[in-house]
Amino acid sequence: MKEFLLKVATGIKQKDVLKKDEELFSSLVRGKFVKQKGGIYKLDSKYRLGVIDLSRSGLGFLESFSVKKYKDLVIEGYDLNGATKGDIVLAKRVFSKGGRPKAKVLEVLHKEFAVTIAYTKEVDGKVVGVNIKTDMVMSIASSQKALKQLPLGSVLKIDNYTNGIVEVLGVLDDPKVDEKISLALYNKKEEFPKKAILEAKSYGDEVDKSMYPDRLDLTGLDFCTIDPPDAKDFDDAIYFDKEKKILYVAIADVSHYVSHLSNIDKEAKSRGFTIYFPHKAVPMLPRELSENICSLKPEVDRLAHIYKIYIDESTLAVKKSERFEAVIKSKRRYTYDKVDEFLAGKFDGVDEVDERVLEFLLPLKKLLFKIRDKRLQNGCEFRSEEVRMSLDEEQNLLKTKIEVETPSHALIEDAMLLANKEAAKDLSQGIFRVHEAPSFAKIEDMLDTLATIGIYSEIDNENLYAKIRDLQKKADEKDVRAEVDRLIIRAQQQARYTQENKGHFGLGFDSYTHFTSPIRRYSDLVVHRLLKAYQSGEDERALKFMISELEIIALRVSELERESAKVAWDFMDRKYARWAVQNKGTVLKAVITDTDRSPICHTVDEKISGMRIFLLDRDVDLFEKVDVEIVEGHITSGKVIGRLVF
Repeated sequence: MKEFLLKVATGIKQKDVLKKDEELFSSLVRGKFVKQKGGIYKLDSKYRLGVIDLSRSGLGFLESFSVKKYKDLVIEGYDLNGATKGDIVLAKRVFSKGGRPKAKVLEVLHKEFAVTIAYTKEVDGKVVGVNIKTDMVMSIASSQKALKQLPLGSVLKIDNYTNGIVEVLGVLDDPKVDEKISLALYNKKEEFPKKAILEAKSYGDEVDKSMYPDRLDLTGLDFCTIDPPDAKDFDDAIYFDKEKKILYVAIADVSHYVSHLSNIDKEAKSRGFTIYFPHKAVPMLPRELSENICSLKPEVDRLAHIYKIYIDESTLAVKKSERFEAVIKSKRRYTYDKVDEFLAGKFDGVDEVDERVLEFLLPLKKLLFKIRDKRLQNGCEFRSEEVRMSLDEEQNLLKTKIEVETPSHALIEDAMLLANKEAAKDLSQGIFRVHEAPSFAKIEDMLDTLATIGIYSEIDNENLYAKIRDLQKKADEKDVRAEVDRLIIRAQQQARYTQENKGHFGLGFDSYTHFTSPIRRYSDLVVHRLLKAYQSGEDERALKFMISELEIIALRVSELERESAKVAWDFMDRKYARWAVQNKGTVLKAVITDTDRSPICHTVDEKISGMRIFLLDRDVDLFEKVDVEIVEGHITSGKVIGRLVF
């Protein structure tokens, strides 16, 4: 529905209305909410289609469906017309003198949250449901006799229309219920439709290269993959001709298997991204593809989409690039840790294949790092810290590890950046990854915040990159680099997908797209299809249709990207909360990361790192290093409460 309403907001021809949307389209036309001009039906400017957000006070905000950036419209509680958070609505703008633009809901078109996640609790001898997000008691259309047969703390999906129980997810005491809660809260699912599974299985497990005579046979080259130790979906492989200075970036040719509007494609489009939990992944594609026939696993033939990049060693620039379809055979699957050992000069246990790979990997590292240094003269580099959780068999949190960028990460990142940059050059129209420069106001706010901790600097819009490097240097001197980097990132606009190429401020690129991860990002899959369509020039009608969808797809995948991240964060918060329940009174080292409202710190302790703790104390300074005692953990909300220890 969101995609259809986005088209209505921007303009749609009646012939392009899908059968499933015809009834809604007719209703909008009959109600005269859309105007028709030159065969294009477009929403009247008096109305808005969008998604409702709610504040704690009950005030509503409407995020409009549009390619333009409209300010959210305020909707008073009495004008919500039964709409709740996440609902898709038709609203009418309300014009008044002064104040923030307002609207009122005319109709709820779709209940985004058809279900509420609740848990059972006993209150005054009765079993009631408690909304897991709001902690408010809600009615359940079941008898007390039926509810009392369930263990207290049962986690339920409740139908928002009937208040009936849709599904029992588990019980709060079971750590394995956390992933089900996190997925359900954001309307995500792990299981694929049977049609998509059958379609994926039809491709089998093996690639017979003799069946692809039109593809270049590169199975003789020593491609290798470099990924985390628990990875199962291998999107990319690299090979480097050290004599000719040619980098081959091979990307899984997912578009060969996932055709436009197929059953798999429809499901992938609705998911947008693979969601990564510490113990598993919820894939965008059926595992029969993502972990099998599409994955560039070692010692098996696989179809790949290749960028062959010619690098000028003296200027460190790309002289030219070629893109083509091929068959490759990865010779080795490496982990980041193993490659870091190689790059540090540790070659214990290497065999003949390792020796062949190392012959090109070490020179490639030197070349890519020179390219990286040149790139960072007009780009940003931030200290990347990612929390890796270790869980036991019952999915209890055992420990955490802060994973920082290492030489192996940087090597792969810069190889992929080159391929993504070349792909962007080849797109006359497409989905671009854009990151606009931060606004003057946000930079000013950030500098004011940094001044409170003794880092002073003047605003300089002429050279923001130099300004950022200066701030980072001062942060290094105060040993708060990671914290300051987070502030700088927060001051910038969020990277997003769009049909309009606006460059990438953070990377310092005039043009950039995502090409290198079609197994786990729908945007990359679309880019692959477009590149192939431009190259073949065979089906202009199909190409025009794909191009007509780009604006809507870009907006949708940007939204899905944020949702996928929220699912992963919600899961981690729940694991931290469970740990806190079991470890009340434990004292951990932490850093104050927010003082705006309720002070918040993040742990930097060897025991448990990255845990967000809401402090009972008020008198704290930003980036102050503190000792914090765990007071309590709320498994339902994923919130941890603590107090300072002096």
